[in-house]
Amino acid sequence: MEKLRKLLAKTRNQDLILQGSLVKAILFLAIPIVINNFIQSMYNLTDSYWLGLLGSEHQAAITLVSPVQAVIISFGMGITVAGAVLISQYVGAGDEKNGKQMTTQIFVCAMIFSIVCAAICFFMTPTILKWLGAKGNVYDYSVSYLQIVVLDMPFLFLVNIFTSVNQARGDTVTPMLLNLSGVILNMFLDPLFLKFFGWGAAGAALATLFAKIPCAIAAYIFLRNRNNPFRISFKGFKFDKNKLKSIVKIGLPMAIGQSTMQFGFLLMSKNVLEYGDLAVAAYGIGNRINGIISMPSNAAGSAVATIVGQNIGAGRADRAENAYKIARRIIVIFLFCGGMILSFYPISTSIVKIFSKDGQVITWAADFLSIMAFCCFTNGIHDTTKGLFQGSGHTLILMVIDMARLWIFRFATIYIGREWFGMDVECIWYSVVVSNAISAFILWVLYKFKVWKKNSVKIV
Repeated sequence: MEKLRKLLAKTRNQDLILQGSLVKAILFLAIPIVINNFIQSMYNLTDSYWLGLLGSEHQAAITLVSPVQAVIISFGMGITVAGAVLISQYVGAGDEKNGKQMTTQIFVCAMIFSIVCAAICFFMTPTILKWLGAKGNVYDYSVSYLQIVVLDMPFLFLVNIFTSVNQARGDTVTPMLLNLSGVILNMFLDPLFLKFFGWGAAGAALATLFAKIPCAIAAYIFLRNRNNPFRISFKGFKFDKNKLKSIVKIGLPMAIGQSTMQFGFLLMSKNVLEYGDLAVAAYGIGNRINGIISMPSNAAGSAVATIVGQNIGAGRADRAENAYKIARRIIVIFLFCGGMILSFYPISTSIVKIFSKDGQVITWAADFLSIMAFCCFTNGIHDTTKGLFQGSGHTLILMVIDMARLWIFRFATIYIGREWFGMDVECIWYSVVVSNAISAFILWVLYKFKVWKKNSVKIV
């Protein structure tokens, strides 16, 4: 416990981020984020594993509804992303008073949004799934799963606020430990509800919901702790016009970009559904495994955003840029080497077999995984450069690129694959890597033109 206490104290020390070794700062922030992201993904992976044992229809159901949930969550994430950027700048400037006020503003906005959206999504679930083309058992399983799982949105957003506040301060370990406790509980509840009680898709959703509640309670207690300099305080609370403008200026483009991108994923699921339930199941498995592969680059991007935000707040733009270049170099090399290994078909097939026993699903999912792994190094360029622009407040640019990645590059690749090259379901697989690579290239070009330095958002 003493070692853990010292570790947590160190993560809250901004000296490393503002003055210390950038390599250490990047690794110190990114490694816990990787672990935390993996832990969070275990909610869906655990559901996917146990539902896969019940059959491909259950697997297809969770794949179909995941993008629906992600659309709503991604829009709300704009609020918490804005909070992370703005609070990190207050941290860099040493302004605890405004940092605490910003935390409270973020909390109130996120809670209102999550409760309203959870209610709307609950009642709209049947209509949404009919529009997606779900039928028979897949429709029934999807409705029961989604209507329950959306109820965890207020709890999820509370945990996300907790994560954003701590990450902005340079503490990525505490959120990791909190999420670990939730996943352990979920891993216990899933087999209990699915196998012992036989509740199927509804049981998986209930397990996720019940696992999030205690984590949210713990997060709220921490955010209200008087020893936390960036705590939530309702004393004399009122909406601050200037702070709300900052949240909207940074958060709204991220919200629009992420939610429209997720809506594009929703349409991707609709496209995949044309090839049948087995294709949907394979697509879902491939995406979930790809999510794990992408975790290091996502973590590097988050670390860059925190370091850039704090250093811009402290007036050190050159140090912010150096952090980005170091992080990009590290993660591209790491993903290139790891991707080459995972792209070997025997390895990708062995991984996919964990989640399905259906021969056709295994074949399609292994193909998808091999293609994505081979090109995953481009994610390193995309995510670290995204972190640079996010940390400097250029979220409007990210919105445009996120929208183009799905709505232009990905769907155009699908069309060209089908119409020009006569591809079958594999055109879906190639559309993912092509669109990711094009987006990474565009972000890199914008970096070379130093767009991120122009009109950087500063709160001090």
